[in-house]
Amino acid sequence: MKVQFKNNTSNITKLFALSTLCIALTACNSDSADTTSDSDTVSNSVPSIDAGIDQTVNAGDTVYLNASVEDDDDVSVTWSQTSGTAVTLTSSTTLTSEFTAPEVLADESLVFELSADDGVNSAVIDTVTINVVASVVVSNTDAKLASWIINNDTTSTYIQNNGGVVEDVQSVELVTVSEQSTDVEYMYVQATDIPKYDITLTQDQVDALNNRPRAASDFYNGVTSAVAGQTVLFGEDIGYKSSTQNCNDTGGAGYWPPGPSCPTEQSVEAYFPVTPTDLSDTDTCETGLGTVGLMVNGTSIFNWGDGMSYGNNVWYTLAPIAEQYDVDICGGHAANGEYHHHFYTSCLADLLEDDGDAHSPIYGFAADGYPLYGPYESNGELALSGWEMRDYGAPTSEGGCDSEGERSCTLVDQYDISQGTQESEAGPDIGEEVTTLSGNTLNADDGYYFEDYYYAHKTVTGAQLDEHNGHDTNDGKGYHYHITLTLDSDGKLQPSFPYQIGPRFKGELADNSIGSCDTGETMGPPPGV
Repeated sequence: MKVQFKNNTSNITKLFALSTLCIALTACNSDSADTTSDSDTVSNSVPSIDAGIDQTVNAGDTVYLNASVEDDDDVSVTWSQTSGTAVTLTSSTTLTSEFTAPEVLADESLVFELSADDGVNSAVIDTVTINVVASVVVSNTDAKLASWIINNDTTSTYIQNNGGVVEDVQSVELVTVSEQSTDVEYMYVQATDIPKYDITLTQDQVDALNNRPRAASDFYNGVTSAVAGQTVLFGEDIGYKSSTQNCNDTGGAGYWPPGPSCPTEQSVEAYFPVTPTDLSDTDTCETGLGTVGLMVNGTSIFNWGDGMSYGNNVWYTLAPIAEQYDVDICGGHAANGEYHHHFYTSCLADLLEDDGDAHSPIYGFAADGYPLYGPYESNGELALSGWEMRDYGAPTSEGGCDSEGERSCTLVDQYDISQGTQESEAGPDIGEEVTTLSGNTLNADDGYYFEDYYYAHKTVTGAQLDEHNGHDTNDGKGYHYHITLTLDSDGKLQPSFPYQIGPRFKGELADNSIGSCDTGETMGPPPGV
């Protein structure tokens, strides 16, 4: 195993004075038998470590980690897992440890890192890989079917719709449909669009509710009635003056901030092709407004837009930014009664136990049949959007407008910045105050509008994503989309454009698809407004 240094800090040397009477800076008398050197330098050696040999085990086996360290000092060691399904070690601070190989849907590699620190030199590391063989070979199709959250019994406590609504997904099955003399296999999903979200509020979340721009008028008492540590069920009243549309008749008043409507039970029937078909190089399919897929709990996935624009359909606002105060504590809201997400939701992440210690699980499926995974590519590593924000002060040849802080031009092609820009109706200056559809005042900073972005054509390897916000990393998952997040300056996760599925689908939409291709010419107003 190759030993690597974690940093470049130089070795610390220890200086020892010699036992000699010759302490003067000049040499000792030649008659003296003592040496003329006044000091000697002794180096402290760097630990030599070996995390052990790679192993291949079966799911359910007890796995033993046996490492070795050689050094001339006391050494502290630490085990950590860097990839694969998370496991619990019996000890993380001893040379030997053990764990139970997890049940996995397909063969999987778990990587463990051993760090050794002698307190003098820089810590050194070594890794060992444990290859886990699945107890039962599960096909990619079976894995997709198993990803759905199935429930045909539990009903919502607060969303009643005249009799109680069954939460999450009611059924998923494989069906075969004959299309133009060809049999096509689909996942057929039935759901109500009502999730089972139970969230235990933190003090930060309570503070965020109370610090809303219009908290004084949004809440009956000027602040939320919820408190830190309280577990709030989906639809439970937390003190909002919710929209009167749907709420009084269907339940859930007080859970959603003022907006177009409250969610109602939907009779969702969706067909997702088991084997998606890529669009040709010359065809495109814009995601558009409305449903573009389903989360694994049956709630709808909407794309980046809220349907509103500044000017004459030039500068389209991004829903995760403009609607940040219009969503509930799980990051969703309803249009025409259809509950949906435009971006990442920690409530679903909690249900899926996705805490970032491995590749995220499937969060949903796009209308073209490709799965949508969560934000993590591996342990602590976020999938990376291939879209970047424009620099409006740059020359037009580089996608700018030659006008610092002014949105005075748009790109000829957001997928090819080399084609330059074109004149357009000017948008708000960078940072200028704008009013959202719900009446909140926000700053139109960089990234507020769809036209603020362009696809940067980065090489798609590792965690890097393509223009559709997806990739195929040859790990058995096939092509898939990722929800995208980024860390802000405070170290907090924030939605990253295009948030879930790219502005265009990767695959074709079938005639029975839950989504549809948008013309890309105009987007129109949001549903329910």
